[in-house]
Formats: sequence, structure tokens, C-alpha cells
Amino acid sequence: MKIATFNINGIKARAQALPDWLDDFQPDVVLLQEIKSVDEGFPRELFEERGYNVEVHGQKSFNGVGILSKLPLEEVTRGLPGDDEDEQARWIEATVVGEHEAVRLCGLYLPNGNPVPGPKYDYKLAWMARMQSRAEALLAEEMPFLMAGDYNIIPQAEDAARPDAWREDALFRLESREAYRRILNLGLTEAFRTRDPRPGQYSFWDYQAGAWNRNDGIRIDHFLMSPAVADMLTDAGIDRDVRGREKPSDHVPVWVELAA
Repeated sequence: MKIATFNINGIKARAQALPDWLDDFQPDVVLLQEIKSVDEGFPRELFEERGYNVEVHGQKSFNGVGILSKLPLEEVTRGLPGDDEDEQARWIEATVVGEHEAVRLCGLYLPNGNPVPGPKYDYKLAWMARMQSRAEALLAEEMPFLMAGDYNIIPQAEDAARPDAWREDALFRLESREAYRRILNLGLTEAFRTRDPRPGQYSFWDYQAGAWNRNDGIRIDHFLMSPAVADMLTDAGIDRDVRGREKPSDHVPVWVELAA
């Protein structure tokens, strides 16, 4: 089972680029972030005609997450538990049924948190605490699961071309990395680093100042896997060449292959 996460930075802007990538890469499941569309405005037909089941949790002009799956999806839920007043569309869950195993997918678009300090950073840390609680609940249920998406977290210095430039940014502040580490330390495995420990591997390059051409990137798109899913992992990678295509997102797909 090949599963990818991809922050597309607007479905309207990527209405050609995303289908082209799907045709080339042929993932079984894709977790999307920043669709920037209400549910009824999402172009489902582009993906249904390619054999994908489509589930979205959208929001006008901002945020928005979705799942495209060639495999059956069950028990779809929307919204991260823990705050009934949170109206931002940043979390979607579904169980995907593979040939051998069923896996609970949690697709996420974690808050950016800037500027720091301020209410946006407070929201980020509170959101991460809720995410930790959800991970604890899924572990208690002994359901194989993964949490994948745009985390807006640079885990370590080697995950940024210029780490010093990010020291006081919400993506790399110590409090942010500690919150991420608390989730990881529940017993989860970060997929990409188990396969590729080298520095210089990024998933985001800003549109400004020639960042892509200079490889001035950061790695902020991650797969965290429960122990059962970590045991299924056969490969993981970053499809970095997508950033060099026509009308690219500022993120590229990150993917895993599971024996599921």
C-alpha cells in the first residue's frame, strides 16, 4: 500500500498539477492539506474518474484537508477531538482497508503558529496537546494508525538548510519541538528518518528568493506511525522533483509503502 501526504496549497491552483502527479506516481492513498475549498467546491470528478474515493473536510479560502483512496474507506470522521469550538478544518480520519490489514489514517494540517508570541502560537500548542491525546486514545484502542500531513514542525537542525534563521520561528521554537517530541515519545515512529538519516532532505521550499534553486528548504511534512504500522513499513521517501514542475505547490509529496 503506497500512501502519500501532500500539501497542495490550493486545489484550484493545482487542478492540473495534482492529477498529473497522481497519474505518474499512482499512490493508493493521498492525504491532502490546504485544499482551500469548501466541500461542495472540491473537484471530486477529477479524482473519481481516476478510481479514487474522495473524502474532504473543507473551509472557504483557508486550510482544508482530504483523503483520496483507491481502497475502501470506512468510519470517516472530521475534526480533531478536544475542542468543540474549533472551526478550523485541519483534521480528517478514516480507516483504509488493505489486502491484509486495516489502518486508521489521520490526515492533519497542524497550525503554523506565527507570530510568536501570540494567540496563534497558543492555538498551535493547544492543538498539539489535543493531537497527543488523540494518539494516546488510538494507542489504547490498539488500532494500527498513522498520523501524516503538514506538521509545520522542523524536528531537528538537520531538517533545515539554515536552522539559525528559524530559531525563533513557531516551526522550530523549542516549545514546538518539545510538543512534537512528546507525541513521538508515546512510542510512534517517524517514517522518513528510519529510511534516510541524511541531512539536506526537505519537503518545503518558499516561493521567494530562489529557495528551490538554492535548496534552501525545510522538512515539515511527516508520517508518525504506531508500532503496528511501523512493523508494516517497507519504504519511505520524498518526491522532491515535483517542486520543479509547472505551477508547483511550495510543498512536495512525502510517501510510505506499507505491507498492508
